[in-house]
Amino acid sequence: MKTFTAYVEWDEETKLYVGFIPNIPGAHSQGATLDELQANLKEALELCLEEFDGSLDELPRFVGVQQLDVAV
Repeated sequence: MKTFTAYVEWDEETKLYVGFIPNIPGAHSQGATLDELQANLKEALELCLEEFDGSLDELPRFVGVQQLDVAV
């Protein structure tokens, strides 16, 4: 069992939660509820990992997020 971190946003335009797993290309999904998003992300992640040719230890490791202040 391996734990992955997902980044989750609320899309005001579509009224959906959108999530992605930063270190896994293609592991992204959406859902009307957080529970639906979690199930959809898990399915997307499992599909991506099936296609991954290598050890899970070789995947980039998600470290975290940073907030940046920018004058606009």
